[in-house]
Amino acid sequence: MVRLGVVRGASHVTAKAPSRLRRFCRSAVGYWRGRGSGVAWLVTISMMAVVLASLGITYSLNLWNRHFYDALGAKDAASAVHQAVLFPLLVSLYLGLCVFAMWARMTMQRTWRAWLNEHLLSRWLAHSRFYKLELVGGDHKNPEHRINDDLRIATEMPVDFVSGFVTALLSAATFIVVLWNVGGALKLDIGGLALDVQGYLVIAAVLYALIVNGAMIGVAFRFIPLTEQKNQAEAEYRYGLTRVRENAESIALLGGADAEGERLGRGFGTVVGRWRDLMVQHMRAVIVQQGSAQLCGVVPILLCMPRYFDGSMTLGVIMQVASAFTIVQHALSWFMENYTRLADWTASARRVGALMLAIDELEAAECGRAARIERREDGQAALQLKDLVVALDNGTAIVRGASVRIAAGEHVLIAGDSGSGKSSLVRAIAGCWPWGEGSITQASGQRIQVVPQRPYVPFGTLREAVTYPLPAPGIRSEEVCRVLALAGLGQFSGRLDQIAAWDRILSEGEKQRLSIARLLLHRPHIIALDEATSALHVQGQAELMAVIARELPQATIISVGHRPELEAYHDRKLTIARQIGGAVIAADQPIRRSMEAAE
Repeated sequence: MVRLGVVRGASHVTAKAPSRLRRFCRSAVGYWRGRGSGVAWLVTISMMAVVLASLGITYSLNLWNRHFYDALGAKDAASAVHQAVLFPLLVSLYLGLCVFAMWARMTMQRTWRAWLNEHLLSRWLAHSRFYKLELVGGDHKNPEHRINDDLRIATEMPVDFVSGFVTALLSAATFIVVLWNVGGALKLDIGGLALDVQGYLVIAAVLYALIVNGAMIGVAFRFIPLTEQKNQAEAEYRYGLTRVRENAESIALLGGADAEGERLGRGFGTVVGRWRDLMVQHMRAVIVQQGSAQLCGVVPILLCMPRYFDGSMTLGVIMQVASAFTIVQHALSWFMENYTRLADWTASARRVGALMLAIDELEAAECGRAARIERREDGQAALQLKDLVVALDNGTAIVRGASVRIAAGEHVLIAGDSGSGKSSLVRAIAGCWPWGEGSITQASGQRIQVVPQRPYVPFGTLREAVTYPLPAPGIRSEEVCRVLALAGLGQFSGRLDQIAAWDRILSEGEKQRLSIARLLLHRPHIIALDEATSALHVQGQAELMAVIARELPQATIISVGHRPELEAYHDRKLTIARQIGGAVIAADQPIRRSMEAAE
């Protein structure tokens, strides 16, 4: 099958790269608009309510600091004991709110991710887009990593960000008022000129936050692009490991362990390099974060010292001011403290958005009529191709000018050199290949099933592998055993319900026999065999082709193959030949199907 290189779709997706984040957000807000939005709004309102309640408790604890330390300063034992008894009650209430907030936050993260996962997964699987995406270039590779890891990060972090930002905003507003009212004015004498600086603690808190946040932006401005590059490198390395596992037998038989080790080493070297670059950014950020953390508790006390020494401020007020200053500073520094996490979220959301944009491209191609193969149904021939062009999505033709009529029950062999487009033509007939022109007309109510050269064998029981994609419980065991026996796999009938990695247990020839058993079970009207018996010896191929002809005598069969022995099982032979501008059907000749093959 022809694979795609640099294609028009890739450049189009790249051109939209700046909107990847916006594309993700457009789908993500559907959680509050689509099915199940009642739960979304209930959890959202609960989160906001607990934020307000927590703010009230925080303010009460701030007042507690003032009253307790004033009682200590005045050596008022009764008041101090009263405050000491009140403190556990406030803390218990605060802890209860924290637990409820955790429940609301994680419930939203779980349900939001579940909704968005279903939305994205259904679009990715629809119309075989998971297959088509592998044929086009663009910034959407490793979709499994994007759907699993990136989508998890993209839905978990915004919940933390929003609740944290709202808390920071309300806390800043509340405790700025506390600083203004409690802190009062600072009296300065500059060159004999007396100045009263009203709200000096508020001014100091705002200036302090501006300096710290500005420093963070200055030292860590490359967090977002470096995080995105690191995530991409991680995804590619994981994909490389998966490829080794999936092709373990072939690699082992070829002695390719060293070559794969070198390849994986290069991939991991890229990961380490990205981590090293990101580490430098983290080191710079730590200087700002830890420096701010150490100074934040001392600065308000230093600012209050003049008023404490002149007797206009008590120890309790100083402790209240110090607590309020710390809360305000923490609130105003929310961006600084979450900058690295914002970078992680942005990178993950952009990667999910890139996948969404790629699916949008395919969806537009499916819905539009330009450069798309038209599919129809009528009650005439089993299949009819008219001026069919099978092309890459950049318009380059693979097969062109194909006009063929295949009658119901006819057996047609498609032959030609490797890479001439035979498999692409079969995929277009099956509806998996959307790019091209012309039309494919299919008889009404006729179901097509393609049997590929490398059959898919899902993990699970052998029964599920045979009935796939139909649910196994709906098919009688006797029927499953019968088709296994017909396909030459009767020895496995006693292991129908054994859960195992059958794709590893079965040989390539046995997998092809399994796919034929699956075909006999599903009984489609039109069968496309794409090198479906290539792993079998000639006698095994003859047995299976005879079984198909006997069990499905009314079926229309389209075969792709190179073996000359296949001609005995077909009525016609279409020969595809390469030409400049795309391969063409160079010959359409009848074949006399042998009686032995028919039997």
